[in-house]
Amino acid sequence: MEKNTLLSFVIPCYRSQNTILKVVDEIERTVKTRDGYDYEIILVNDCSPDNVWSVISDLAKKNDHVTGIDLAKNFGQHSALLAGYNNCNGEFVISLDDDGQTPADEFYKLLDELNKGYDVVYATYGEVHQNVIRKLGSKFAKAMSDYMFDIKGEKRQGSSYYIARKFIIEEMIKYKNPYPYMAGLVLRATRNISVVPVTHRDRLEGRSGYSFKGLVNLWLNGFTAFSVKPLRLGSYVGFFTAAAGILYTIYIIIKKLFFHPEMEAGWSSTVSIMMVIGGVIMIMLGLIGEYIGRIYICINNSPQYVIREIRRSEKEAPNGEQLNKTDKL
Repeated sequence: MEKNTLLSFVIPCYRSQNTILKVVDEIERTVKTRDGYDYEIILVNDCSPDNVWSVISDLAKKNDHVTGIDLAKNFGQHSALLAGYNNCNGEFVISLDDDGQTPADEFYKLLDELNKGYDVVYATYGEVHQNVIRKLGSKFAKAMSDYMFDIKGEKRQGSSYYIARKFIIEEMIKYKNPYPYMAGLVLRATRNISVVPVTHRDRLEGRSGYSFKGLVNLWLNGFTAFSVKPLRLGSYVGFFTAAAGILYTIYIIIKKLFFHPEMEAGWSSTVSIMMVIGGVIMIMLGLIGEYIGRIYICINNSPQYVIREIRRSEKEAPNGEQLNKTDKL
C-alpha cells in the first residue's frame, strides 16, 4: 500500500483562544478533500496572555494529528515558527496564521504550484484586509527585502502564508541565532520561488498581535541579520552629504566674491547644515551600535526560543516509539 504524503501545518498562536479551533477544523476538512495525504498540525503558543494554551492542550489530548508547543516566554512569531519547524516531520510544511485571515481551505493551491517544481510558494492577496499602518508596513518590509536580497519584480511578493519543501525547512532550522527573519532564511536557501493568489479574509476577532514596536523590531531583524547593505547605504549617504557640503561651500564662495561681496555668513544656514550632518552621523552610529549589540547577544548564545512543554496524544511515532502525552523540557 502506498504511503500517504505527510503535510505539516505550523501555526504560531497568540491571543487566539477563540479562533484556533476554527482554523484547525478548516485544515482538517480541507485535507480530507483529496486522497493520498496525511497531516500533522503543530500549534506553538508564543506565551499568549489569553487561555490559548489550555485550548491547545485539550485539543492535543483528543486529536492525534495535533502537537502543542508551549514557549516559556514571548519570543515573537518568527521564533515560534522555527520552534514548530524543529518539531515537524512533513515532506511539505505549510505556515499560516491563527486568526483566520489566511484561508486554510486554499492550501492545495499552494501545494499544486509547488508541485510544478518550486521550492517555496507564497500566498499573495489581491485585496489585503489590514489597517493602513499594517499595509504601509508590509510595503516597507517588501521594499526592504527587495533591496537587501537584490530582488526584482512582483513575483517575489511574500506573506506569512506559504509552503516549503522539507529540505528548505531543514536548512532554515540550522539558523540558531536569536533574531530570525523568515524571508531572509528562505532567500538564503533558494530563489526558486513562486506565488499564487488567494483570498485575504477579515480577522475572525481581535486585532493584530504586532504593535508598532514589534514591527520596527521585525524590520531591524531583516536589516541586520542577513545583510551589511544598511552600512553601505550609510556610506553612500555620507559621500552624498559630503559632496553636497563641498558644492554648497563653492557656491557660497563664488556668490561672496562675484555677486554679493557685502553678504554676511548666515547663522541659520550654518546651524541647518550642522543639524543635517549631525543627524546622519547619529543615525549611522545607532545602526552600527545595533549591529554590534546583536553580535554581542549572539556571542552570548541568547536562546532563539525556550520550550516549556510539548503536548501530544498517545500515538505511535514514525520510528515506532511511543510518544508521551506531555514532554516537559
